[in-house]
Amino acid sequence: MTTYAAARARQRLKRARYAIAVTFCAHGAVTGSFATRIPWIQDHAAISAGQLGLALAFPALGASLTMPLAGRIMHRFGARQALSGLLALWTLSLILPSLAPSMLTLCGALFLMGNAAGMSDVAMNAIGVETEKEVGRSIMSSLHGMWSAGALIGSAGGTLAAHLDIAAPVHHVTAALILTVIGVTAAERVLDVRRTPDEEPPPRFALPPKSALVYGLVGFCAVFAEGASLDWSAVYLEDELKTSAGLAAASTTAFALTMTIARLAGDRVVDHFGPVRTVRWGGILAVLGGLMVVVAPDPFTAMAGFACIGLGIAVVVPLAFAAAGRSGPNPSQAIAGVATITYTSGLIAPSAIGAVADATSLVFSFGLVTALAMGLVLGAGVLGPRAGVRSPAEHSPAQRDAVGQTDTQP
Repeated sequence: MTTYAAARARQRLKRARYAIAVTFCAHGAVTGSFATRIPWIQDHAAISAGQLGLALAFPALGASLTMPLAGRIMHRFGARQALSGLLALWTLSLILPSLAPSMLTLCGALFLMGNAAGMSDVAMNAIGVETEKEVGRSIMSSLHGMWSAGALIGSAGGTLAAHLDIAAPVHHVTAALILTVIGVTAAERVLDVRRTPDEEPPPRFALPPKSALVYGLVGFCAVFAEGASLDWSAVYLEDELKTSAGLAAASTTAFALTMTIARLAGDRVVDHFGPVRTVRWGGILAVLGGLMVVVAPDPFTAMAGFACIGLGIAVVVPLAFAAAGRSGPNPSQAIAGVATITYTSGLIAPSAIGAVADATSLVFSFGLVTALAMGLVLGAGVLGPRAGVRSPAEHSPAQRDAVGQTDTQP
């Protein structure tokens, strides 16, 4: 490959890498924009806290049922076109919940929102894995960090809209249109992964492959700890350690920020230590954090414990997706399997923690979180070299010329 052609290839790959990072950010911004207006949506639909909890299960339900379809859509239309369409459905679906006038319509809106969320999630992770293969080093952690950054940006915008007393429909229509333009523009510049002429289409619905179940269980442990910490850390500090509501709320924000920073920086750690050691030592850190929470004599020790949990689990889900994408002939199907398991974990974690707390105590609940974090230590080995990121040395000379030595962290 000539010097000019190699430079062009590096530039195209760099643009594709930035583009997929922007799609992750736009996807996360929808979640953040929605979450901050849930109180407005609850009041508009005139539903109780219990009804709201039931309604909020519908996005995960909708996502779990339609994720397997993403591979079929990508097979038929190509990755780039599929992501553009599915991401537009997700960003525009933000409009639906704030228009729902009742419990029934809200559940329907959130179910449709979950459909779009799950399929676009699978598509962008599948493209992220292919982009990582071309780059030749880990990028999945930083891509998920961009998702977290997008969620924080969306939350900030929602907080501002609520502070200015802007009705949720106005806020969400505006945000949806902006995010659709940004997301689709970026999606049109990602790697266009297309099927080979003789490639069999993936099934419309199928059980996840066994490899996806293994990776998914590792992701399950991490997402359970994440969901429990995000939803219950403030309650834990306020109820168990008798801290102020403001400090308790700050602990949740700090946890989310810690996760974001750790994911953005995580690729360098993975490249240096490898996925197995990264997840194993991350699991040890998460276990230590869980123990700190359980025995905490004051709120600051508990907050440090939650921070350790966030740091320990931050890169696990991106590595599980990356491993699934390299596990067999149908990466999108394997990624859909991992995504389904992790979505399920995120769905049941908050309610499971609440149920255990009602039966025992919140302290015991976070003992359960600590035990699941130990699963990361024990299960890290499944993310080993066979599923790991190829180093640049493993590429052909032409590929090494295309990748080059540029550092293009999104």
